[in-house]
Amino acid sequence: MSSRAAGIGFLGFVWRALFALVLVLATYNPAQISYYHWVRGAIGAGNFGALHAVIGIVLLAGWVVFLRATFQSLGVLGLLLGAAFFAALVWLLVDFGLLAADSVSTMAWVSIVCLALLLAVGMSWSHVRRRMTGQVDVDDVEGGR
Repeated sequence: MSSRAAGIGFLGFVWRALFALVLVLATYNPAQISYYHWVRGAIGAGNFGALHAVIGIVLLAGWVVFLRATFQSLGVLGLLLGAAFFAALVWLLVDFGLLAADSVSTMAWVSIVCLALLLAVGMSWSHVRRRMTGQVDVDDVEGGR
């Protein structure tokens, strides 16, 4: 594999951010066009079926991939720092009058975008660290396999 394929550029980050945003929006969004709302309606009508289960498992697999990579690359401290950064950024935008803190819908959309960006950073951080330091992350292997 070439070093270009193994690395990440701006476009690679954008793709990761778009996939993360699709995952988060497909799971839940304030427009009520999401898996959560679809399943809630189906359960309320007594129509929960196999398609709901299959799509739920696909979404769960996506979350597992993103969360596992994010936890492994950033760790708990990195996640806390990332969340604090995005919270402070939102606070700054509210202070500048660019966001309305009293709008639940606006804050929900902003939170969704921040979560997607945090997941994208988590998916990308190992590549960025490797470029900056030359260090490579290696998964722990049990029993020498």
